[in-house]
Amino acid sequence: MSLFMLLGLPANVANGTYRIAALCQNAVTLGTFRHQKMLDTRKGIWLCIPTIIGSVIGARVAVNLDEKAIEKAFAVAMIFMLFFLFYKPEKWLKGQQELIAKKVSIWQILLFFFIGIYGGFVHVGVGYFILAGVVLGAGYDLVKANALKALIVLAYSPFALAIFIWEGQVNYEFGIIHAIGNIIGGYLATRFAVSWGAQFVRWAIVVIILVSSVQLLGLYDFKQLFEAIL
Repeated sequence: MSLFMLLGLPANVANGTYRIAALCQNAVTLGTFRHQKMLDTRKGIWLCIPTIIGSVIGARVAVNLDEKAIEKAFAVAMIFMLFFLFYKPEKWLKGQQELIAKKVSIWQILLFFFIGIYGGFVHVGVGYFILAGVVLGAGYDLVKANALKALIVLAYSPFALAIFIWEGQVNYEFGIIHAIGNIIGGYLATRFAVSWGAQFVRWAIVVIILVSSVQLLGLYDFKQLFEAIL
């Protein structure tokens, strides 16, 4: 999304345009995970329902508001996520079979409803919150949690995208080009995640969190680096 704003798109249009790539990428990613039998479809559908409802609310708010303050809060939240990645990492890497066997609880429904609100408002980084909910709340390891994340994002993205399209806050040219790159990247990343395991996914997330947080908090402007490379 930051790249779109660097290229001149208003923040709200960048927010809406980003959803095209998210939708396409997660469709490819989900297909790969299903082929490799990493997806728990039944529980995933139950988590999708409150997320979809929340995303519609979040998107309706986003089309009329500036998300800059939310980005700052999100940067702090991502840094806080590092705590979960290093605190009892066996919960992220091995999963907890007793939690997986349980039915979806009321608090999980509420949790994913609020995650949906955030995802509808500003999609960037929603995957971290979904992973936290799926791993810590439902007991899945990071690889299987990524499969559920792809299902959940794919489920709510069309609803949020439709609202941005209705409000004229989508640039199709940028969105389609970005989607092509995301499809390729999503396929390759899924292959690596399954073959290299949860440990690789964990450290990849750490790097992404740090880079994104530094940019959002204004500690370093990666836009200048981007301009220098170009």
